[in-house]
Amino acid sequence: MASFNKVILMGNLTRDVELKYTGNQTAVTEITLAVNDRRRGQDGQWQEETTFVDVTLWGRTAEVADQYLGKGSGVMVEGRLRLDQWDDKQTGQRRSRLRVTGERMQMLPRGGGNGGNGGSSSQGSGGSYNTTGAQYGGGSNYGGNTSQQAPPQQDNGPGGFYDPPAQQGMPPADDDIPF
Repeated sequence: MASFNKVILMGNLTRDVELKYTGNQTAVTEITLAVNDRRRGQDGQWQEETTFVDVTLWGRTAEVADQYLGKGSGVMVEGRLRLDQWDDKQTGQRRSRLRVTGERMQMLPRGGGNGGNGGSSSQGSGGSYNTTGAQYGGGSNYGGNTSQQAPPQQDNGPGGFYDPPAQQGMPPADDDIPF
């Protein structure tokens, strides 16, 4: 029987990123995403439900997360589920926990406020980073050219980011047409 293990999550970081390195100098970080769900209850009222999901990022993806993301940052992670199992030393019981091993990460813009480490007001431009290869991030790729950084986006308040109109002599983009 064939199997398929793919997870896509979008949420906000619950704490700042703490980057660590393994014995062979592979970068790794464990983040927790708060994923919100809003639905109507049986009484017809809207109810918010938050699920906290542990995600492990490896290689260059972990380094980028450490550099650009901080508590509250929006991020989309694509990866696979993994079941960790261990024996509890205090009780002797078998314990387990389901977590996500992230393979790709995309930073999401936030409406207002500073994010990321170092107090930078530029959250990045929604860059996409991925790690492929062995189970523990054996190979890593950056989804772009590392020598170029995308231009920062202008913050336009809680509604999103401002996309400047086309330059003089250039035809307007579809979203610049006022109808």
